[in-house]
Amino acid sequence: MDDPKPEIVKEPDMAYGQYSYADYLTWNMDEVVELIKGKVFKKAAAAPRRIHQQISIKLAAKLYNFLEGSLCQVYDAPFDVRFPKTSREDKQIVDVVQPDICVICDPAKLDDRGCLGVPDLIVEILSPGNSKTELKHKYELYESHGVREYWIIHAETHDLLIYTLENGRYVPSRLLTSGDVVESRVLPGFKLDLEEFFSDIK
Repeated sequence: MDDPKPEIVKEPDMAYGQYSYADYLTWNMDEVVELIKGKVFKKAAAAPRRIHQQISIKLAAKLYNFLEGSLCQVYDAPFDVRFPKTSREDKQIVDVVQPDICVICDPAKLDDRGCLGVPDLIVEILSPGNSKTELKHKYELYESHGVREYWIIHAETHDLLIYTLENGRYVPSRLLTSGDVVESRVLPGFKLDLEEFFSDIK
């Protein structure tokens, strides 16, 4: 059983060593935050750039239409993904992120608060505000927990890199760009023509 929800607090003490999902639930902050290994990562308080949102909604719609009628479901941010290790209790979960887009094919991982478990596919759409530290920690998080496919889309340059999990380690694709047709190993049959996809995104 999950712990009872404690009193709401304004925001965490950034100097503190480690927080859990139980702490995360108590925060009332203007910024979106994520937890990686118990450390707090703040996202920008301002809304994402327009081009980021264009890409996100268009890709999520394509995935939704492709997956309709299957067990797999697509979600876009804000949507909490919790990565449990040894326990599913809130106070024991120290990794909580909000990917731009994720696909979950096991309905047992879904609850009213988001996803409790590892998504099959995660997409992050990069903007100039994304830090290298954030990217490094997310790469390590997704690889260590076994996210089978991790897409990184560069919003400004209209290209894409795919990391596919093989024997517990990520193997990168070459940089995919206009003229390439992307295929997903995790979602057989799903294809994305990058020239067509980015044609109206400016």
